[in-house]
Amino acid sequence: MQAVSKDFKYQNLEHYLRDMIDSGRFAVGEKLPSLREISQKMHVSLATVTHAYMELEKKGIIEARPRSGYYVRQKTAPLPIPESPEHDVQMGKLSRIQLIQTVLGIVGEKDMLPFGCICADSSLLPHKAMARIMNSVLRTYGQDVMGYESIQGNSLLRKQIGWRMQEHGCRVTGNDVLVTFGAMEALYLALRSTTRPGDSVVIQSPTYFCFLQLLENLGLRAIEVASSPTHGVSPRDLDRAFSSFNIAACILAPNFNNPDGAVIPDEAKQAIVELCDSHNIPLIEDDVSGDLYCDMEARPRPLKSYDTTGNVIHCSSFSKTISAGFRVGYMLPGKKLDKALEIKATTNVSCTTPLQLAVGTYLEEGMYDRHLRKLRTAIQNQRAVMQQFLPEYFPEGTRATQPKGGGVLWVELPKKVDGTKLFFDAKKHNISIAPGAIFSTSESFTNFVRLSCVGFWNEEMQAGLKTIGNLAQQQIDQSS
Repeated sequence: MQAVSKDFKYQNLEHYLRDMIDSGRFAVGEKLPSLREISQKMHVSLATVTHAYMELEKKGIIEARPRSGYYVRQKTAPLPIPESPEHDVQMGKLSRIQLIQTVLGIVGEKDMLPFGCICADSSLLPHKAMARIMNSVLRTYGQDVMGYESIQGNSLLRKQIGWRMQEHGCRVTGNDVLVTFGAMEALYLALRSTTRPGDSVVIQSPTYFCFLQLLENLGLRAIEVASSPTHGVSPRDLDRAFSSFNIAACILAPNFNNPDGAVIPDEAKQAIVELCDSHNIPLIEDDVSGDLYCDMEARPRPLKSYDTTGNVIHCSSFSKTISAGFRVGYMLPGKKLDKALEIKATTNVSCTTPLQLAVGTYLEEGMYDRHLRKLRTAIQNQRAVMQQFLPEYFPEGTRATQPKGGGVLWVELPKKVDGTKLFFDAKKHNISIAPGAIFSTSESFTNFVRLSCVGFWNEEMQAGLKTIGNLAQQQIDQSS
C-alpha cells in the first residue's frame, strides 16, 4: 500500500479503500487487512482506521464478521429506472391541496427522519462563514441595513448573481436580476406577470407539487406533458400541447427536475426555447438544483443561456445550497422585468437587506464554489448508499431513478403499494417521505414516493429506509 498525505484523515482512508474496492484490488468476499495492519502501513492511528471501516460498513460497502474481520460486501445491482407514464397531453384537475398541506406541515420537524424534504443537512451548510459575514455586515453597514432595500434587490448581490449567470452562458448583468424571497416568490411573480385566472399553463408530469399548489391558488389550469427520468420533456410533446390548447405560459425544470431528476439534453433545451419563442409563450424556468450536479463534468446549461429575446424567465435561489432559512432567491424576468417589479412592489416591497448583503459577500469572497464541491460530494455519497440498500430493503419489483445530480430519488413501488398510505404509515414512525400522488394532477404516480438525499447517513437513517421498505411490503402482503 502507498503512503498518503500528511494531513490524512479518516475520510481520506475511507476514499482510498473504496477506490481499492471499486478497482478490484479487493474483490467481493475478500477479507480486508486488519485494523492494525492498515494502521501500520498507512501511518495512521487505530482510531482513524476504525472510523473509516465503520463508515464503509455503514454504507454497505464492507461487512464485519464476528471473530473474523471485515470483508468486501457483495454489491447489489441498481434498480431499473421507472418507465415514463403512458398518458397523452392532458388538462389536469388540481385537487391535491389538502395532501400537499399535510406533507408541507411536517417540513422542518426535527424529530422526523428527513427523507421527505429537499434541504441539505444543516451540518453541511456554511453556518460559520455566514455567521462571520453577518457580523461583519452589521458592523460595516450599521444603520444602513435597518431601512428598506431597493425593490429590485441589493446591488452587490445582483452583481454577483449576474456574473455567475454569465459563467453559465446567459447574456445578462446584475441589472437584469430581481431578488426574491426564495424561488417560490420568483415563480409567483413570473406567473402573475404572464397569466390571468383561467389561463392554461404547461407543466412537466411529474412536477414539484408546490407548482400545482401555486397554479390552483392563482386560478390557473395545468396542462401536463410527460417527463422521462432519462431526458425530461421533449420539444415534440410541447409542440403538441401548444397546438391542442391555448397556452399562456410554460413552466419547466430542465436540470434535475423534482422529483424524477431528469436533465433535458442541450439540443432539446435550445429547441424548446425557440419553440416557445415562436409561439410567443413565456417560458418559466425553475433551476434551483442546477448547481447540485454530481455525475457530470460541468453544470448543465440553463434554458436562459439559449434565450436571445428575453422570453425565458429564469427562477432560482440559494435555499438548497447556502440556507433554506435565509429565503434568498432571484429571477431573471427578461422582458417582463418592469411587470415583475410592479407586482413585487405591491406584494412585499423588498427583501431583507442584511441577508442579501451576507449572501452577496459570501459569493464575492469566492467561497461558494468550494462549498458546492463539498456539498455535492456529500449528497452524491448518500444517494449512492441509498441506491445500494434500496434493492435489499424494498419489495421485489421496485424501480428507482439514477439521477446525475439534484437531491432526490424517484421510487416506483409495485402496483399494490399506495404511496399516500405509505406516507401516513411512515409518518407514524417519525419518517417523512413525499407520496407520488402530489406530483401530478393525474393518477399516474399513486404507487411512487420521492426520497430525499440530504447529504448525511447514519444507522438511524439506514433503519428508517429499511422501515419504509418493510411498510411497503406489508401493504403487498395484506393485499394478497
